[in-house]
Amino acid sequence: MIDRRLHVLRVLAEVGTVTAAAERLGFTPSAISHQLRTLSKDLGVTVLEQHGRTLVLTPAGHLLLERTQELFTRWEEIRGELSEAGHAVSQRVLRLCGFSTAAASLLPLTAERIMASHPGAGARIIEADPQECFDLLLADQADIAVVVATDPLPPRSDARFEQSALFTDRLDLLVPGHHRLAGRESVALGEAAEEKWILDRPGTPYHRLVRTACAAAGFVPEVAHESHEWETGAALVSASLGVALVPRLAHLPEGYDAVRVPLRGDPVPARKILTGIRSGSAGQPLIAAALTVLTEAADAVARRTT
Repeated sequence: MIDRRLHVLRVLAEVGTVTAAAERLGFTPSAISHQLRTLSKDLGVTVLEQHGRTLVLTPAGHLLLERTQELFTRWEEIRGELSEAGHAVSQRVLRLCGFSTAAASLLPLTAERIMASHPGAGARIIEADPQECFDLLLADQADIAVVVATDPLPPRSDARFEQSALFTDRLDLLVPGHHRLAGRESVALGEAAEEKWILDRPGTPYHRLVRTACAAAGFVPEVAHESHEWETGAALVSASLGVALVPRLAHLPEGYDAVRVPLRGDPVPARKILTGIRSGSAGQPLIAAALTVLTEAADAVARRTT
């Protein structure tokens, strides 16, 4: 087993404060502080320094985390090898996390199939934004994350995680039923440049996604309203208060006079969906099986929406 204090250190290095690390790991702040003090004492080096309200790694702390990442990766691999060889009790609860549309569509199907194919296994689904998903992976509170590829995710080169492309989720233009573009088979995004727009709040991944798509089409959207939930956005569009972009993966509620119009372009506006796991954990039976199910489910969605 890897020294638990190293796990505490890597989580704190990510979140920056003792309070945040305690919340993520389910400890008290005093317990986190005690573990880090004893780690420094046992090693004979200072691994963290206080900078304002934030703790930052010292050069010794950076070296320690860099070298121990190999241990964490190898430990995940060993767990999979032992389970595969029948020498260990395999994981019995699969923990899945993902953004809202994935949590509503891909993750329930994955959980259902895993529990059906692995008698006695359970599953837990956590809805979380992409950045929080990687915090959950790092804290060992989730096993698989399904996220949208957007800032501020860890780079694909981050040795703590393995990230893989899952599928491309195309975007549609959402307009009122009586809108001039509602009956079209497809439209170029630039044809909606003069419309009023409904976006998520600034700073959110979806806000950045829409802004980027509009910029690529040659315009800056005039934001009339801000909406976080798809139902709210559909209601605003139905009331002719603006237009919006909506992913194919998103299920819109019935009863609103809002129409999806496919977009065309080169490339077609879309968001890239990724899976993320802790490095070395792909060989663990439930995780491996779930990644296969997710790939199959994503392929089915892609075929249905093209």
